[in-house]
Amino acid sequence: MKKRFFAGMCAVIATLGLVACTSETGTETVTETTETETTETETAETDTETEASSVIDLSGVKLKSDGVLSVGCEVGYPPFEDFADDGTTPIGYDIDIITAVADKLGLEVNIINTAWDGIFAGIDVNYDVVCSAVTITPERQETMIFSTPYINNYQSVVLLADDDKTISSFNDLDGMSIAVQKETTSDILMSDYKSTGTIDVQIVANEKVTSCFTQLQNGEVDAVVVDSTVADGYINSSDDFVIAYKDTAEAEQFGIAMGKENTALQAAINQALAELEEEGYIQETYDYWFGAAAE
Repeated sequence: MKKRFFAGMCAVIATLGLVACTSETGTETVTETTETETTETETAETDTETEASSVIDLSGVKLKSDGVLSVGCEVGYPPFEDFADDGTTPIGYDIDIITAVADKLGLEVNIINTAWDGIFAGIDVNYDVVCSAVTITPERQETMIFSTPYINNYQSVVLLADDDKTISSFNDLDGMSIAVQKETTSDILMSDYKSTGTIDVQIVANEKVTSCFTQLQNGEVDAVVVDSTVADGYINSSDDFVIAYKDTAEAEQFGIAMGKENTALQAAINQALAELEEEGYIQETYDYWFGAAAE
């Protein structure tokens, strides 16, 4: 799996370097001194205006720790969140996005690895937000608020690459065994299909999405039903799998979740996301993590 280490920071360092180089250390005549002082004054005014226009208002924002954006995240849902080769450093699409958001807000970021089952109960208790491939749904909006969406997603069916089954809808899963991650929209969708009698399917619900793909590789299940963005990531990094079906008629959107009363934080995060979108960072990050498989 590829690793992204926030190349955007290089631009910040370069910018700081350029500002440092413009400092004047002295002059030889009164006339030159006056001109230098005028130039420096104009530069300072320009810098102040630029800084003021880029600062995001955090007044009224409630945080668990001053100067820190604490983030609940299930690390183990690649390519959204995973561990680097050292086994401890979180990496992935969500990690890049929430780190860039925190940087825009002038905050440090603290990723708190949390099991998906019960992750929302930790909002305003253990962390400020959840950024972990969270689908915005009406049910969730009853108990939490969301940022503007930062990625679109669809439900998909993944098979082994050498499987010749034809899947043109979820109805074609009738009679099969499928793996899903517990309490995800994939789990909810397949449970609805089964409970309504639309299809007869054996559902194997796992705590981790990685277990779903392991079961598929081992022949323990016939298919995996999973977010298309996750499937894209797996296919981008392995030749073992293929997306057999993607329900593009039912689009989902992922957002950053937070407590219902923290509307000031919601507004600040939305402004940060808008700036990152305008700067091209969100698209660049998407292309990096999902690659050709997402095209």
